[in-house]
Amino acid sequence: MRQLVGTILLTLVTAAATLALLQVLGPDWTQFPPATCLATHCFCEIPHTDSLLLQPANSWSSLGFVLVGFWIMLAPQRSETVFAGWPALWFGCTAVVIGVGSFLLHATLTLWGQFTDVLGMYLLSAFLLAYAVQRWRGWANSAALALYLAVCAILIALLWIMPETRRWLFAAVLAVALTVELVFARPVRPKVRVSLFGYGLLANTIAFGIWILDNSRTLCIPDSLLQGHAAWHLLGAVAIYFNYRYYRSEQAGAAPQVGT
Repeated sequence: MRQLVGTILLTLVTAAATLALLQVLGPDWTQFPPATCLATHCFCEIPHTDSLLLQPANSWSSLGFVLVGFWIMLAPQRSETVFAGWPALWFGCTAVVIGVGSFLLHATLTLWGQFTDVLGMYLLSAFLLAYAVQRWRGWANSAALALYLAVCAILIALLWIMPETRRWLFAAVLAVALTVELVFARPVRPKVRVSLFGYGLLANTIAFGIWILDNSRTLCIPDSLLQGHAAWHLLGAVAIYFNYRYYRSEQAGAAPQVGT
C-alpha cells in the first residue's frame, strides 16, 4: 500500500511540475522551432491551437510511463533478486524520463519537446542493451556503465545532428537489445521467468501495430480523446513493467555460465 500511495503522489507531483513548466514557457508554442513530425503530421490527434496542451490525450497518457517508473523505484528491495539497487532505480528513472519527455512533446509539438521525448527512449534502449551484455558476458558494473554511456552518447549525438533518424535508431537499438537478451543473456539467468519477457514483448508488438495504424491515419478520429497513440503510450508502460518483473525474477545465488 505504501508503494502504491507513494507512486501516485510522486506521479501527481511530477504532472504538476510539468504543467508548471509549460505554463512558464507557453502556451504560444509557435515561438519555438517545430517538431520535425509536423512536416507531415504528428500522429492522429488534432492539435488544439493556442492550448497549453496541443494534444491532450497523447499528453496525459504519457503519465503511464511516470506511474510505472515510480512504482519500480519505490519497490521494496529483496536480497534474493539480482536486479536491485542502482540498476533498478535507474531503470525506473528512465521510465519517468520517457513519460515527462513524451508529455512535453505532445503538449508543445516543438523540436525541444521532440528531443526530450526521444531522449528517454534512448536511455531505455541503451540500458536494455548494456544490461543484457553485462549478464551475458559477466562484465563488471564499470564496464557495463561504460558501454551504456557510450551508446547513449552516440544516440544523443545522432539525435542532435540527424533528428529525422530518431525512430529508426531507437527501433534498431531496441531490436538488438531484445535479441541479445533473449538469445544470449536469458540462458545465464538462473530461474528467470521467461513468460514475463514474452508478455512485455507482446505488449510492445501490439503497441507498435497500433502506432502504425495511428501514424498512417488508418485508424484515426482526430478530435477524439480515444487516440491510438495514447494506447501506444499505455502499452509501452505495460511493457516496461513486465520487463522489470522479468529482470526481478532472476534469483541470486546461482552463478551464471558466463560466455555460453
